[in-house]
Amino acid sequence: MPRAWGFDRTSRIPASPAAVWARIVTPDGINDEMRPWLTMALPRDAGDLTIDAVRPGEPVGRAWLRLGGLVPIDYDDLVVTELEPGRRFLEQSTMASMRRWEHERTVVPGADGGATVTDRVTYEPRAVLRWAGPLLRPVLAAFFAHRHRRLVRHFAAPSR
Repeated sequence: MPRAWGFDRTSRIPASPAAVWARIVTPDGINDEMRPWLTMALPRDAGDLTIDAVRPGEPVGRAWLRLGGLVPIDYDDLVVTELEPGRRFLEQSTMASMRRWEHERTVVPGADGGATVTDRVTYEPRAVLRWAGPLLRPVLAAFFAHRHRRLVRHFAAPSR
C-alpha cells in the first residue's frame, strides 16, 4: 500500500491573476473557499497574516481546522516552504491527522484574460490512519473541487 496519495485540481477563474492572488492569500479568502464545511483559524499571534507576508521555511504556527467553523477537528502546523508572490506557494506541513501535507497552488494567466488556478495536494496519513489514505482521496478531492467552485463564484458575482 502506498504511503502517500495525491490529486490535482485546475479551474479557470474569471478575474485577473493579480486579483485572484490578492484573494487567495488572505485568511478571509481561504475561509470563504472552505465554507460552510471548514474554516481555518491562524495562530493568535499571526494577526491578519497573509501568505505573501510569511517567510518561507519558517513555521507560521498551529492553524486549527474547525468543522462548520465551530468544532476543532484537526490542526495544521503550517509552514510555507516556497513562495513566488503573485504566482505560487508551496505549503509543506504536518497535521494531527497527517504525517505529511503538501499543498501547492499556482495562479497563472489564462488564455482569455482570466486566471488559471491549480492545486496539487499530496498527503500521507499518520501510521494509525494509513488505512484511510485511499478513502480520503475522493473526500479531499471533492473538498478542493468545492473550494474551486467557491472561488469561481466569488469572482463571477455581478458586484465584482
